[in-house]
Amino acid sequence: MAWTGYQFFLAGLLVFTGSINTLATKWADRGVAPGRPDGVMRNGTSTLTPHTFQHAFLQALGMFIGEFTCLVVFKLLLWRYVGWNGREDEDQDTIPSVLRGSRTFNPLIFLPPTLCDMIGTTTMYVGLTLTFASSAQMFRGAVILFTGLFSMIFLKRQVRLFQWIGILFVLVGLAIVGAADIVYGGNTSGAPNVFLGDVLIVCAQVVTATQMVLEEKFVVGSNVPPLQAVGWEGLFGILCMGMLLIPLNFIHYHGAPIEDSIDGLYQMYNSPQIAGGFFGTVLSISFFNFAGVSITKEISATTRMVLDSVRIIVIWSFTVLFKWQSFIPLTLAGFFVLVLGMKIYNRIIKIPCLPGYESTESAEIQERRLIEDED
Repeated sequence: MAWTGYQFFLAGLLVFTGSINTLATKWADRGVAPGRPDGVMRNGTSTLTPHTFQHAFLQALGMFIGEFTCLVVFKLLLWRYVGWNGREDEDQDTIPSVLRGSRTFNPLIFLPPTLCDMIGTTTMYVGLTLTFASSAQMFRGAVILFTGLFSMIFLKRQVRLFQWIGILFVLVGLAIVGAADIVYGGNTSGAPNVFLGDVLIVCAQVVTATQMVLEEKFVVGSNVPPLQAVGWEGLFGILCMGMLLIPLNFIHYHGAPIEDSIDGLYQMYNSPQIAGGFFGTVLSISFFNFAGVSITKEISATTRMVLDSVRIIVIWSFTVLFKWQSFIPLTLAGFFVLVLGMKIYNRIIKIPCLPGYESTESAEIQERRLIEDED
């Protein structure tokens, strides 16, 4: 099935805002500023001493705040085009496409994807503290495989042979990029338990794939407008993460709280770079998740994860250009294989000897109808 102009726009928005999101987060992490003014000792160093911004859980809360803004925008647009008392059945042809869909559903259907998002993000963060960044990059590609498997098992979606080949190319491309970092990067420090970290990262991808499939099930099956879906996940995330931050401020690990959110807020106040990176993440994540859920609704969860992998190219180009990391020629080969896999998966490049291209469009329509009928 050929993509529409709107679907191409969503794909571009996903890659662009996803890249901004990661780069803004990294920019904040690279910031150095003093923290809380009471001079509490953390790991033998006073919080008054300028230190790097290491507050992943606070950044996760910012991510959910960004998602929640989608619900605010949805309600404002709905009021603008429909009014508070507009009937759902008479407005579908006159309102923008981002508002179309069912507005009568149980918001609690988005609680499971929210919990998956929280668990996956937290597990990834813990894994990153134990292993190499290059290993994390390599194993994150596994989410495409798990999403394809879960879509086939739980959504009864037929993944064609050429699509599996495309997914395989994407995984190989990501593996080449990770291997290039290991072989040529020369970074052998900061990885206290590589095996455990790798296992946690793979587990995080299983949870993330579960989140993608749950969103496809509920968004397609219940026909929920994407802005509303992202917004409800953001609201649940704010509530859950907000409650989680309280005990994390009192649970110590190696002489410091797991998350000293007060220290992080003071660092944002003292550093425009940290504040800009944090709020840049909040702004970009709202557009990023809207594009992601829209692609899940318009196309599929697996396509969303394949497209999401493309932002690695943008991020890598930026970090090399601004000397955040070294240029490694082998990385270009990995990116070439990655893009090739995307084109095979989306039928831009067709392998002549493989069957299934002709029947894919009708099969996808039937599969989406099956999801809708099950609700």
